[in-house]
Amino acid sequence: MGKDIVEHAGAYHAPPVRICAPMKRKTCSTCRHGPEWFIQRDLKQFLSDRGWLVEQTHGNLYQQGLPDLFVAHPRYGQRWIDCKQPKRYSFTKAQRIKWPFWEHQGVGIWIITAATQKEYDKLMGLPNWRDYWKPSWGDLPDIDALLDELAKSDID
Repeated sequence: MGKDIVEHAGAYHAPPVRICAPMKRKTCSTCRHGPEWFIQRDLKQFLSDRGWLVEQTHGNLYQQGLPDLFVAHPRYGQRWIDCKQPKRYSFTKAQRIKWPFWEHQGVGIWIITAATQKEYDKLMGLPNWRDYWKPSWGDLPDIDALLDELAKSDID
């Protein structure tokens, strides 16, 4: 077994990582994490404490537009969660293109802005990403408009 894997009660887990102190400023000076990182960190713990499996995604050049977290619970099912700042947020171009396709295929995306009971309760309702769509981005595109835009872009 590799040195990066630890066996615990028959399951394999990655070793613990250094956790930054609770957010006192908008960024962590030692780690250079932005505000959404702190929301993700706190939300991952909040959900884990309530029995959710939490997997963090990592966007890159080849995989754009994915929400931040994939979570699953034996009773409540699966969710895709994107963490956003409560007032200062944006969707990437890839998210604005991809998420309507996902919705069309029955994949829900929830926006969560804090690790609180009020935000947690959103996971028990319908996907809410459309509630965060800003008027400055224009109308929510329909699938035909998205196909046209996708054909013009280099996003796979």
